[in-house]
Formats: sequence, structure tokens, C-alpha cells
Amino acid sequence: MCGIFGYAGKKEALPILLEGLARLEYRGYDSAGVALLEGDTLAVRKARGRLDNLKDLLERAPIQGATGIGHTRWATHGGPSDENAHPHTDCEGRFAVVHNGIIENHMELRAWLEREGYAFTSQTDTEVIAHLLAHFWQGDLSRTVRECVRLLRGSFAMCVLCRDLPGTICCARMDSPLVIGLGEGENFLASDIPALLPYTRDVVLLEDRELAMITRDGVACYGAYGQNVTPSIDHIGLERHSADLGGYPHYMIKEIHEQPAAMRAALDAYTSAESGRVRFRDGVIPIPLDETRRLKRIILVGCGSAYHAAAVGKGMIERIARLPVEIDIASEFRYRDPILTPEDLCVFISQSGETADTLAAMRLAQKHSRTLGIVNVAGSSLAREAGSVLYTRAGPEIAVATTKGYITQVLVLALLALYLAYAHGRLEEAAVSETLGWLSQVPSLAEGVTVSLRHIQRFASEHYDRRSVFYIGRGADYATAMEASLKLKEITYAHSEAYAAGELKHGTIALIEPGALVVALVTQPALADKMLSNIREARARGAVVLALTARSLAPRVEPEVDEVWDIPDTGAVCMPMLSIIPMQILAYYMALARGKDVDKPRNLAKSVTVE
Repeated sequence: MCGIFGYAGKKEALPILLEGLARLEYRGYDSAGVALLEGDTLAVRKARGRLDNLKDLLERAPIQGATGIGHTRWATHGGPSDENAHPHTDCEGRFAVVHNGIIENHMELRAWLEREGYAFTSQTDTEVIAHLLAHFWQGDLSRTVRECVRLLRGSFAMCVLCRDLPGTICCARMDSPLVIGLGEGENFLASDIPALLPYTRDVVLLEDRELAMITRDGVACYGAYGQNVTPSIDHIGLERHSADLGGYPHYMIKEIHEQPAAMRAALDAYTSAESGRVRFRDGVIPIPLDETRRLKRIILVGCGSAYHAAAVGKGMIERIARLPVEIDIASEFRYRDPILTPEDLCVFISQSGETADTLAAMRLAQKHSRTLGIVNVAGSSLAREAGSVLYTRAGPEIAVATTKGYITQVLVLALLALYLAYAHGRLEEAAVSETLGWLSQVPSLAEGVTVSLRHIQRFASEHYDRRSVFYIGRGADYATAMEASLKLKEITYAHSEAYAAGELKHGTIALIEPGALVVALVTQPALADKMLSNIREARARGAVVLALTARSLAPRVEPEVDEVWDIPDTGAVCMPMLSIIPMQILAYYMALARGKDVDKPRNLAKSVTVE
């Protein structure tokens, strides 16, 4: 949520700030603003709405300077407005502040500061930071920011300009990402790495409670008590074009097409072909075999799509490894006072690795159990803090609605299930190799599914205005139905629900009326008859039924539905990775038919860094 970009150098900062903010639009926002050191004054411009509104304002009221900070805000405290947009300043205009995160004690701080005579102009929690800086100011910016941070509870990534220190940006973080980009005669900072790729590949990832002073000539880092810290420099190997549209009209459809390559990257990282057999690469599964054998229970935790991937993973692990699995929504995990033991493996799933609820849940679990992170972004908080890590290797994902991030999470969970099964003696090595062989074919099968677009586009154009859409399935298909329904809700804003098909008759069938669209997933032969029965119940009440089915089941399913789409037959562990692709494409085209912005849906953010 929210985006930060900063620049200190010799060039005009404004075009660089605006380009950096544009590269962070995928994080979700409803206002934008910039602050530049213009001579010995701070010049601030901010506007509600899209970045174009800010650009229009800057054309009417231009500002100049070689040092500046910018922000795209996603409203938490106070609605979207010019006043609530960042940057925020103190009463005298000495400081300008941008901030991601939540200041949990802002009401107490605000009340105290108002008693001290400070006047607030916004409803935001961020404005307290600007006034705290003014309150503590004694001429030393790093010390002033440290004093301010000491009083804050919650999460923050903040950047500060001070008119008394031209050419300098001070930044600090706690539980919210902030990355410094190192250049020659210029330095940058951003809330996410892709925004830095046009300028540099050398980055410093600030740790919690660290502070940095950035000028065009260098970066100085300090610990929570002011001690000097030698920054660790990471080189980012991502190709710049991987974060560009590359000729596609939207990031979402680009990333749908990138899913086969993303799955190949994950498979290449964790498996190898030897003597015609596929097997795990030595040492890549980060849990030692002897420790794995002592595990008695697996707990999978995530939010949104990551939770749906966990639902798929639960079925895989229980079926293949015969270990008990619990799944939990990360925001609920901490508050149910979970019973954890050293024989549990708690697996935390997040594309960004910065999901606040997931990080908080992991920090609780670390006190009692072994933790494993399944994450896409190297260097993220989850990747750094988890006991061990499996990277999904999906590459940059820009669209807010995840596609390749989700599908690679499911693939890595399948690999984890096989590793657990082998470690516990539930599968012989030959059986593991056979299943890995099935998985190795999934990217090629996915390519075939991905290019089958024409019938999906036609169906979306005919049904995009349905008032209600219901997704139904059983077993792994129910987990896929949840993810399919979420995709539709995220980018079309249509009312959509997912149900275990057997639950229809326990109340939900009251919602089925003539004209409702029901999408039935029928990919498992053992459950096909039961699904056909549920489909008949829906059609009998006037629903239009679309079925997605395995090719071998299509002749049985087709007479019972209004339209059928088929996908290739493959091993059961692979089906969820193929069946989600047509559902992603359907949501995409229905959103286009409704005239929606598929990459930046309303009210949503790519990286949810607040609880």
C-alpha cells in the first residue's frame, strides 16, 4: 500500500519523482504529492486522485529542485482529499514528510501536540510526524528523526526533507519496506525495487529501526541508538523489461502469459533431470531431512490469494504426505491464540513478503515452531525473517490482482508436499520422480491453455453484466473456485461468491435465480457425478452454467451445462495450476467489458503493509 520515491542528485528531481511514482502505481493509491527543496524553501504540491491530476497541478504551478520526495497515498486515516494527501508539513514549513504504514498511537500524540499549540490541517496519522519533528528540532536532523521514531507505535517507512539541510533526505523504517538505490552522483529511495530499476541495480535494504541520511554524494546508515551501521549492498539481477508492459495492453494479461515461464523458473530452481528422471536438486529444500521427519503437523498461513494457495496446498500435503494440515487467514491467526509446538511447521505465504498480517503471524509462530516462508521477493521482510525460505521465482508482478504469484505459490506447495512425503516415507523415490515428471509438463500445458483466448473473450462479452456470479467446486476445485471468485471481485467489482458445491443446498441455493451465472469446476473424475448433480440443481432454478472441466470429462459434462471449456488431463496435483488460468482470463475480459482499470482496481493495493 502507498508508494514512496525520493531523489538526491544533480538533475531536476521532479521528472524523476513522477516517473518513480508512476512505477509504483500498482501498489494502489487515491492521491499523490511531491515535495522539493526549492532554494531555501520547501515546495509542496499534492492532489487527490490519479497521478495525472498531480501532473496537471504541476503544469499550472511548477516547482524545481535537485532533491525531493514523492508519495502515492492509499487512504487509511481520513478519506482521499488534497488535504490528506502526502507530503505533510509542520506549521512553519521546515519539514516535509511522506509515510507508509500506520501510526497506532497517533490519536494520543495528536492530542498532546495540539495541547502544545500545533495546528493540524489533515485527518491523517502521518501529520503527527511532521509536528513531532518540529517539536524536537535542535538543528540535528538524524537525531530529531530518532527522537520522533522513539515515540511512534505501529509500522512506518518515512522520508523527511528539512529546509535547513538542502540536498539531504532522512529516512527510517519499521515493519514497512524501504529501499535505497545507489547511483553515481545521485541516490534514490523507494518503497519497492521495481521503481529503482531504470536507475540502478545496487540497493541497500534498510532494517527495522535503521535510519539513513541520503545525499547525492553518499548514504550514511545508523542504528536505533545512533550508532554507525555499514550498509549491506545487494545487486538486483532483474532485467528492466521484466517490469515493463512489453507490448501488452495491461500488466495483468502480460503476467497471465508469463505464468508458464514463471513455473519453469521455479521448477528449474528446485528440480533437475538425471538419467531421464526428475528429482529434487540437492540442498534446495531448506529443511534438513532429519528435522523434516520430526514434523507432525503443517500450518499454512496467508491472506487473500495466498490463503487460497494454502487451501490448495492443504489438499496436496494431506493427500500426498499424509500429514495433518491446518490453514489460517493471517489476520485471524494471532488472535485465536494458536496452540503451537516444536513439531509444527508453520508456512507463511506472501507474494510481496511485506504483508503486515502475515509478518505479524510469523513473528508469533517463531517463538514456538519452525517457520518457512514461501515468497516471491528476495530481500523482503518475510524472506529475511523466516526460519527458512522457498522462493516462488515468479519475477516482478505489477498488476494488483495476482496471477503468476499465485500459480507459483501453488507449484512450490506441490513441491513441498512431495518433499514431506518422501521424508516421511509416504512415497518411494520413484513415485516422487513420477509426480515431479507430471509437474515438469505443466508449463507446456499451461502455454496451450493461455493462448486459448477467443472463446473466453466472447463469453465475457456476453455475460459481463450478470448481477451475480457463483463459483462452485469440490476438493481442490473449491479452493480454485475461491481464487477465481476473488479475481472477478477484485477487478470487475461484480458480486461473486465461491462455494463448496455440496453446500449449495444448505442455504446458498436461495440465491440462485434466473439469470445468475454459475461457474462449475469439474476437473476430478472421482467427484464428477456429485458435481453434475449440483449443476442440475443450479440449472433447474434458471442459472446459466459454465463448466470448466478436464478434457476426458467433457463429453459427460457438456450435455448438462450451457457452455463447457476443457483443459488437458494431467496428474491431480497439477490440475489447480491449469484450471485457474481460464478463470483469470475470464475475469480480465469481463473487467474490460465493464470498462474497469484491471491493473489498478479501486480501493486495493499490491502490497498490504497495514493491518
